[in-house]
Amino acid sequence: VQLQACGGGLVQAGGSLRLSCAASGRPFSSYAMGWFRQAPGKEREFVAAISWNDGMTYYTDSAKGRFTVSRDNAKHTVYLQMNSLKPEDTGVYYCAATNFWGVTAEYEYHYWGQGTLVTVSS
Repeated sequence: VQLQACGGGLVQAGGSLRLSCAASGRPFSSYAMGWFRQAPGKEREFVAAISWNDGMTYYTDSAKGRFTVSRDNAKHTVYLQMNSLKPEDTGVYYCAATNFWGVTAEYEYHYWGQGTLVTVSS
């Protein structure tokens, strides 16, 4: 499956952004979808994930209550709504697909998008 993320940009602290990730290729609904981010000089880290088709989600602690992951299987798209953004949310955000559920490690995700940059100014 091919993934294309977009929606990043520059936003002030406290603002919002919605990232989108469009999928093509293999059946989109076969995969759980995750979002990761990589801050400057840091390792890539898990942010959020959503299950194949029942809407189950889970988040890293820093994203809980501020970020919402959702998907539209008819549009082959997964979203990450980010509210109350903080400067520490700055980084390149990646979407990824996996056959597993409940996983947060990079190696457990099989397909990756190219990343979209989010910059949060203070």
